[in-house]
Amino acid sequence: MNDLLPDIRYALRVLWKSPAFTLVALVTLMLGIGANVVVFGVVNAVLLHPLDVSDPQDLYQLRIGSWTSGKALTTSYPAFGDIQQRNTTFSDIAGFNGFCQARLHWGDAVRSVSGYAVTGNYFDLLGVQAPVGRLIQAEDEHGPNSAPYIVLSDSLWRSAFNADPGVVGTTVRLYKDPFTVIGVAPARFHGTERFDWPDYYIPIVSYFESDYLQNRTGRPLTVLGRLKPGVTPQQATENLNAIAAQLAREYPKTDTGVPLRLIHPGLQGDAGDVIRGFLYSVAGLALLVLVAACANLASLFAARAADRNRELALRVALGASRWRLVRQLLTEAIVLSMLGGTAGLVIAGLLLRVLNQSLSPYGRLAASVDARVYLAALFLTLVSALLFGIIPARQVSQSSPLQAMKSGSVDSTPLRRFTLRDLLLGAQIAICTLLVTASLVAVRGMVRMLHAPLGFQPEGAMLANIDLSEIEQRGDALLVKQKAMLEAVQRIPGVTTAGEVNRVPFTGGLRGVPVFPTGTTDFNLNNSVLAPYVFTISPGYLEAAGTRLLSGRDISWHDTKTTPYVAVVNQTFARKMWGETSAIGQRFILRDHLTEVVGVAEDGKYYEIMEPQQPVVFLPLLQTENGVAVFVVRTTRAQNEMVTALERTLSAIEPNALITVQTWPDAMARVLFPARAASVGLGVMGLLAAMLAVTGIFGMAAYNVSRRMKELGIRVALGARTKHVMSAAVGRPIVLLVVGSLAGLLLGVFASRLLGQIVYQANPRDPVVVIGAVLMMALLGIAASAIPALRALAVDPSKLLREE
Repeated sequence: MNDLLPDIRYALRVLWKSPAFTLVALVTLMLGIGANVVVFGVVNAVLLHPLDVSDPQDLYQLRIGSWTSGKALTTSYPAFGDIQQRNTTFSDIAGFNGFCQARLHWGDAVRSVSGYAVTGNYFDLLGVQAPVGRLIQAEDEHGPNSAPYIVLSDSLWRSAFNADPGVVGTTVRLYKDPFTVIGVAPARFHGTERFDWPDYYIPIVSYFESDYLQNRTGRPLTVLGRLKPGVTPQQATENLNAIAAQLAREYPKTDTGVPLRLIHPGLQGDAGDVIRGFLYSVAGLALLVLVAACANLASLFAARAADRNRELALRVALGASRWRLVRQLLTEAIVLSMLGGTAGLVIAGLLLRVLNQSLSPYGRLAASVDARVYLAALFLTLVSALLFGIIPARQVSQSSPLQAMKSGSVDSTPLRRFTLRDLLLGAQIAICTLLVTASLVAVRGMVRMLHAPLGFQPEGAMLANIDLSEIEQRGDALLVKQKAMLEAVQRIPGVTTAGEVNRVPFTGGLRGVPVFPTGTTDFNLNNSVLAPYVFTISPGYLEAAGTRLLSGRDISWHDTKTTPYVAVVNQTFARKMWGETSAIGQRFILRDHLTEVVGVAEDGKYYEIMEPQQPVVFLPLLQTENGVAVFVVRTTRAQNEMVTALERTLSAIEPNALITVQTWPDAMARVLFPARAASVGLGVMGLLAAMLAVTGIFGMAAYNVSRRMKELGIRVALGARTKHVMSAAVGRPIVLLVVGSLAGLLLGVFASRLLGQIVYQANPRDPVVVIGAVLMMALLGIAASAIPALRALAVDPSKLLREE
């Protein structure tokens, strides 16, 4: 300890005397450590930090059947009650619906909000206590519409009600229904989904109509359960599946008995598998950036230690031990690493704050620099210091003081042999090539996703979403108003075509609606032959969406409830139902109606861009009632003009409705977000790796030229050709560039599975990617070697000999 402070002071003096070296090292460490801290901060917030509920390790979410992403709704409300009463493995089971959009009215203010409809025991199951007022309780529920209560989120309470405790007991309106504010949720609580931040919570019995709560065919609930002490997830799954089979026997027309699974909540259902793979893969690539940075610094430190051989030899001659010198070099590395790590931590904290403030399509990210992030930064800093500090320390410990005193700053290793510094540079170039390849793979994946056949054309189209929940008309009167709205939109100057749909693809909608063949009398779900997506459309929607009608006709305004029920189906539906036989004129049963196929549309993507081809049914607007309408509009007018025109036109017909206008590509931001995030993340890492490769190649080439200036001068004096001088000056870095690049390309091929966790249809063998990576590395090599090569060519033998 007595020697520690003098070592630190000496290290600071040495670093201060080499400002260029110190600056390069600090920037290198700041970028390498900072990138890793940012990635770890996100991983910590998304994967490592426990949910803000009581005993999250015992909490599970019920899932149906095969892998599905999103907050998939699990059961009907009656089935939920049956599971709650009959299970023997859970201490309690609760449910919620996380798709509650509404307009909140209080006083003269109106605000669009989204929230959760929850069962009465939801908060008790999660062990949440209200800081203001109280929360919803099981005792509040006494049948449909029996609990007109609302719990505000902390953010809504502060932003809309100025954190006034007196709001408890007041009445607000969600749409047309009054609700009494009974409490405020804790500030850190936002349910069990990490990316969801609900504005409010209401009892589910006051959200759905009485008929729907008694209906066993719907699935309005995502179900959560807490295991009893000593019960394993496997035992609970077996118990649930036994109940599901029993319910299927009791209610064969509505309950399928599909096996249930248990997963931990928090990451959009089964999408957690994708999110974990993505984040861990990105973390692995970020660590490679840090390894490349450490290799770069180790090479620089080794060269610097070689230049200090005479100084270190003098200290040995004056009585310093080899351990004393090794400790001094390690102290310099640790001091430098601590300074760079601190700078990286500051930059990472700022970037994480920016990420928190930016709202992704998946919701808000609650990442912060907490104790776990500080410890990770400290660990990375110390490990980095050891990685790049141990090389020169080992070099000094094995050097000969007598030889150093005689020859000064020279390497003990002959020039023609590959040294440890050569291996470090080669490894650094290989990592750089791998990361450049990964960034090009991400860009190609983004391009493929943008050009993937979607079955519709979002470019150039606008969407006007109107919530019909507050409109007083229902039934046929509402359908007439919807038709009037569409006709008004079509009359707007500049509109070329327009249509209406209940939900555009990738924004939800009905999935898994059972289809039965004609002649079916027993509508047991096990007798269904398909479970397609179902969209409700108006005439003209397919044209407005850019969906090709391959055969038959479009929906028309003559398709009403007084005429035979008809539908347009996609190619996959037609093929799975009738094979190669023409689908036009064929019939099937959907929602208790015998439906005739009048048209066949092209296949597309409807829920996820990576999904296989799915069957789809398009039903006529006038034969189906919906609570939401989306107008798809193509226009020749400017976007801002069209937004104003659509809002004004629709508000004139229904002033109470909530209207949202956006471009269709903007509405697809959630679908494209993973590809964009991968492109940006891997692009930044590729850029950092390229910078490190340039500094590494330049450092070695410059060092090689400076050490061999006398030799190069003699070669020139003896008439050596330019190519021989170039080979002697920068030949070794170029050889290492070629070998390292080839190794990096091979690593990219072997890393296909890892890249597949990040990038859509990752293909490192893509010729465009390979050629791009080769050209990029060649340009980096030329740029890094140019200055040392020019310096070698400009050598003046006579001047060198005079100086000698």
